[in-house]
Amino acid sequence: MHKLGLPQNVIDMVSARRGRRFAYGRLDPKRTALLVIDLQNAFMREGMELEVPVARAIVPNVNRLAASARSAGATVVWVQIHLSRKGGDDWPHFLDELNGPARTARMLADLEIGSDGHALWPELDVRKEDLISRKSRFSAFIEGSSDLPQVLASRGIDTLVITGTLTNNCCESSARDAAMRNFRTVMVSDACAAVTDADHQASLLNIFRAYGDVMTTDEAIAAIR
Repeated sequence: MHKLGLPQNVIDMVSARRGRRFAYGRLDPKRTALLVIDLQNAFMREGMELEVPVARAIVPNVNRLAASARSAGATVVWVQIHLSRKGGDDWPHFLDELNGPARTARMLADLEIGSDGHALWPELDVRKEDLISRKSRFSAFIEGSSDLPQVLASRGIDTLVITGTLTNNCCESSARDAAMRNFRTVMVSDACAAVTDADHQASLLNIFRAYGDVMTTDEAIAAIR
């Protein structure tokens, strides 16, 4: 688990601005979705190109959040990223310019729909009543990446509790874009994972200062209840 959380001086500053510690201290379960982002074999398994070692450590907290969310009547969504050269999913800027050919080839193989790397990590407690959502970009909430915004809106959901990996990439991108689309956003500090503590903390600070709340697993469970 990451060792760095929110510094107390930042908590005090933001709390003073808001007039309270949490903007969303009580969450209506019927309007809330727990998003579990990209906890797939490609990021979880040791030795994979995209491995995030800390991501394995957050699985118990993610499963605990999922159980509590279901019990309270909230929606649980397991989000999977895929990479492809096909049609509108092709992402040449990222695949060809920000990564070398060898790494791109491995990422495409590991995150192709139907591949072992694309599959959800087997230790996750996925239930039949949960939703599965696929995205083709870091953020699930930008146009063309997924149908998740529309699916959530059709269920009357306007509040998101965000977990998964990477904190500073797909989790933060999704949280930022969701906030811009007027979703209430909560990032769960001990149920998100990045490659380094510094990356993790920087994202938590970004979200807390301008986009939403940052809670621990226990705080998020209490808010949903």
